[in-house]
Amino acid sequence: MKRSEALQPLSRDHHQGLFVAVQLKRADAETAAKARQAFLDFWRSEGSNHFRIEEELVLPAYARHASAQEEAVVRVLTDHVDLRRRRAEIEADESLEPASLHELGERLQAHIRHEERVLFPLIEKALPEEELARLGAELERAEAG
Repeated sequence: MKRSEALQPLSRDHHQGLFVAVQLKRADAETAAKARQAFLDFWRSEGSNHFRIEEELVLPAYARHASAQEEAVVRVLTDHVDLRRRRAEIEADESLEPASLHELGERLQAHIRHEERVLFPLIEKALPEEELARLGAELERAEAG
């Protein structure tokens, strides 16, 4: 299914997140520091703002037309909490084992896949076209600012 134009900015962020997730999943003793830094750079440049945009704009827009207690929404929010916790741990501990990085990569990849395959189609189905277009404009402004 082709992604709605309104949600494409978030899908572009997801592409970058998947690239970082692969680096984390492939990290070994020699590449762990580089993979760790790639994740932290991604988090600072896109990831943190991406989560905020989803929580402040996307999920409330969805909740105006469907249940905020939808399993897909709850999962996104709990994933965000878990990924933020893991980010704090990886930031604080430069000596994390590759296995911890692999686990982070798996979680990040699963989260992104869930949003693309489950959450975004729900949003596209629930929101009327005009509201989806307004949301897209809000997303563009939020990503630029």
